[in-house]
Amino acid sequence: MFKLDLDVRPGQGLGMFDIGSSLWAVLETLRGLHHVFTQVDIKYDPDTATTSPVIVHIRPHLDLLFSGRHQRLHTICLRKLRDQNPPVILRYKTTVLSSPEIAFNRVGVSRNFGPTYSGEDLRYPGLCFSFSDDGIADLAQTEGRGQEVKRVIITQRDEQDVIDVEVSECPLMNGDIARAVARVHEGVTLHFYPSGTPPLNIKLNQTTAQEAVLALGHPPRVHHKEDERMTIHANTSEGEETEAGYFYNYFQHGFDLFISSSTHVVKKVILHTNVPGSPLFQRYKRCCWEIEGKPEDDEDDTPPRKRFYDRFETISHFLSPNEATPSMVLNRTDDEDHITLPNATSHLYGYDGIILEASESSQVLCVMLV
Repeated sequence: MFKLDLDVRPGQGLGMFDIGSSLWAVLETLRGLHHVFTQVDIKYDPDTATTSPVIVHIRPHLDLLFSGRHQRLHTICLRKLRDQNPPVILRYKTTVLSSPEIAFNRVGVSRNFGPTYSGEDLRYPGLCFSFSDDGIADLAQTEGRGQEVKRVIITQRDEQDVIDVEVSECPLMNGDIARAVARVHEGVTLHFYPSGTPPLNIKLNQTTAQEAVLALGHPPRVHHKEDERMTIHANTSEGEETEAGYFYNYFQHGFDLFISSSTHVVKKVILHTNVPGSPLFQRYKRCCWEIEGKPEDDEDDTPPRKRFYDRFETISHFLSPNEATPSMVLNRTDDEDHITLPNATSHLYGYDGIILEASESSQVLCVMLV
């Protein structure tokens, strides 16, 4: 029988799960282990899906809480240590804390982790042991030394019991994109972890495919353009063809580069928001993009910006303050008969040099610089 063997790392993680991991990376891992983790539920607030914390519930033992904006693993909760489907083995360093044969109780916590401040729960930096299940005390369980641990909770060491804050920068994030600053008609500046890493500028009609690969590595997928349905809206003469090209899909960074087949320079950049419940969810990691406007003068070092979590109406007014922009309806599940989503339909809005895809609930799903 399969057993869930987990090691406790205070402030860092539990088993295969590390504090600070991205939602995209964790779900990709779980997808590859679907034969082991057979029941996975994803919970979030559909009305504020762009900023809603996300809970990944791996039945029956694990709850993984991800922060709302950056979608980073914030809190790990291990429950039902005595549930045998599957059995859980919990370790700390070289010691087995809990198993089907070993009950984990209050005295076991003190013996392995030492003294701590008094309270209903036993708290240590980055680690908490609770003797109640979901805040409900078990009246039948033994008091004192024999109280069994019902939940093990792991957070960052500096956490202060707030579930909606973001995860502090940690070494696990190194090499990831912290934010992407988009400028219309220019391109995008990528800022990386750790802080202080030189940014990378990807310039429209200048950056070559070779330069992108040298800076970012080879993309996980190269997709040659095949869908020509949008060309009917292109401003081209009869018989004139739209430019052929191919996409560099950087799923792990949350963006695509569209590259010309003739010049091999970047012609478009697509930044993805990874909104839960949308058709594009989990195809790409969240890219925390910002759209930067023009500075008021040469000395303005804080030009106005709109960010991925702003409502569509706010961003639309920022891009086109004088007039409303008509939209085209897009249903990304038209070719997927077996997929049904509550928000399958989105709208495309075109502006000068930029296109937004927005959901029915006014959340921007992706941004395209052209």
